[in-house]
Amino acid sequence: MDGVPESHTGWTFVTNHARVLAAIADNPSTRIRDIAAHCRLTERAVQKIISDLEQDGYLSHVREGRSNIYRIDPGKVLRHPAEAGLTVAALLSLLVQDEADRGPLDDSRRHTPA
Repeated sequence: MDGVPESHTGWTFVTNHARVLAAIADNPSTRIRDIAAHCRLTERAVQKIISDLEQDGYLSHVREGRSNIYRIDPGKVLRHPAEAGLTVAALLSLLVQDEADRGPLDDSRRHTPA
């Protein structure tokens, strides 16, 4: 199928909802197509995730011309009881990086447990 990213096998540490939210935090005016490519999801999956996030108040959007501008509620508390008290801002602080920090880890950024 054209336009559908390769599927990922196995498990991951971060959910697709968190990936989409982080992509929007990186660029609030990003297009669904670009989010899908970045997160390796289909556009339909991204639309569903955005709908979920908006329905529960984590995300809202306004139309500007033909584009959407997204707004994240940084004070909204995460849903799972194990993350009780943690906010969206705390999650995004772990997931969103400046462009200068992206890329492979060099030796100065590696962490080896003692």
